[in-house]
Amino acid sequence: MFHLFLVALGGAVGASLRHLVNLSALRLAGPNFPWGTMAVNIVGSFAMGVFIELLARRFNASSELRLFVATGMLGGFTTFSAFSLDVAVLWERGQTLPVIGYTVVSVVGSILAIFLGLWLARSAG
Repeated sequence: MFHLFLVALGGAVGASLRHLVNLSALRLAGPNFPWGTMAVNIVGSFAMGVFIELLARRFNASSELRLFVATGMLGGFTTFSAFSLDVAVLWERGQTLPVIGYTVVSVVGSILAIFLGLWLARSAG
């Protein structure tokens, strides 16, 4: 139960930070391009790489810290960072075909799913 609390707490921090970045990007650049989303995806993926390599692998961080930061905070900041980590792990294992499949299906599938969801919701009304 404590692990769930750590993930939830980290998720709240990450989601709040994502919201602040999106508000800032909207104020600075306007609403014509999703600068905030792009920024959190890139920054979150970078932070995941740094965190995993330095804290989790080199300094043997506790599972509690990993849950709070990687799953909770960075997961709440951007789930794209978790996707990016999955891609990196598959790539480093030498699983070229699975990483290509995972990337293409995740990205294309998610885009198709959003349009399907929009279409279903719009046609139901």
